[in-house]
Amino acid sequence: MSHRHTVFFLIILSMFIALDTYIWLGYRKSVKKKYFMYFKWLIPLSTLLFIIGGFLNYFRNQAGLFNANKSLNILFGIALSFIVIKLMLAVFLFIEDLYRSSVLMKNILVNPKNKTSFASRRNFVRNLSLGAATLPFIGSIYAVTKGKYAFHQKRLDLASPRFPASFDGFKVVMFSDFHAGSFDDFEQVKRGLEMINEAQPDVILFAGDIVNNRSVEVLPYLSLFKNLTAKHGKFAVLGNHDYGEYMDFKTEEERVENERELEQFYKEAGFQLLNNEHIQLTNGVDTLNIVGVENWGTGPFPQYGDIKKASEGMNVENFNILISHDPDHWEYEVRHLPDFYDLTLSGHTHGFQTGANIPGWKWSLAKYRYKRWLGLYQEQGKYLFVSKGFGFLGFPGRIGMAPEIVVLNLYHDSV
Repeated sequence: MSHRHTVFFLIILSMFIALDTYIWLGYRKSVKKKYFMYFKWLIPLSTLLFIIGGFLNYFRNQAGLFNANKSLNILFGIALSFIVIKLMLAVFLFIEDLYRSSVLMKNILVNPKNKTSFASRRNFVRNLSLGAATLPFIGSIYAVTKGKYAFHQKRLDLASPRFPASFDGFKVVMFSDFHAGSFDDFEQVKRGLEMINEAQPDVILFAGDIVNNRSVEVLPYLSLFKNLTAKHGKFAVLGNHDYGEYMDFKTEEERVENERELEQFYKEAGFQLLNNEHIQLTNGVDTLNIVGVENWGTGPFPQYGDIKKASEGMNVENFNILISHDPDHWEYEVRHLPDFYDLTLSGHTHGFQTGANIPGWKWSLAKYRYKRWLGLYQEQGKYLFVSKGFGFLGFPGRIGMAPEIVVLNLYHDSV
């Protein structure tokens, strides 16, 4: 383990010890003794399981095992959910401690001669916090077992006066954020990808992040990608994870080879990788442009995308479909350009893999990071669609943000 990883581990361990100690002290008197006998050991045990899961994943990567293990995914996912639960409990305790502190200060100021101390914790706070904690626990069990493979088709009809009538009903099937290294069930992945062919697409577009870090992650799924068929072809772009920048390669040559292998995968799978370039689709009467850019993000994410280069020589009077992994590209650049990019397709956010997405209302922590984070957006005749993705990363599960295949039917003028 490198010095950087050791320092990071010690920082995380210190935070966990502080959190566990706070939870232990906060509940030892407010939970009945017979219950606390069991509850108290669950506090450090969940941290231990999380650390063990992290170490196992680290050493598996060091040994060249870049695809996930089902048992380890479930273990790590449940342990991670316990960390979230403990953070929730700590918030309840902290709010009550603020209240108890204010009462103590008031008593000191009003009756300085009287002996004062912290008030005891109240039972209703304990009941409320422990009751609330059961919800994320039950949800996490579903998320790491069933939710992450609950694939569905998201269907939309879009109309534009710029879309050529001769292409009416043109079917775009889009998916994003495959994250091959996170999967632990080949048959479930196969079932999800089969939904693409079931939609009978005219064109298939993949919006980036096919791997977590290493090109070898996606090799077990080569046959599945080969089997995807579309009348006008299959096209893809790179996402921020596809550059291998979140891991340390031994040499620059190894990093370049990783990138070359990923490009070779797309070629063998029959996908055309659009690295800041465009292609034309024609039906003999009219033409559509498919524009693909490399990753363009804000904050820590790379900005390799060059839309001007990608559009060189393109007839912008045609209907233009842009594939760009990060929706911030549309927010901060694409929508402000004078050239008309009618439909932009993005992913990247995953909907944070946890949230709510029901008709008329959607919520996730992603909304506090991305202005356009899920679904369809329209501005001055331009569309952006942000998919919540096909795979998962970090937390090995999904709840309320089921993985999806997006089916877009395009029409001239009105549906």
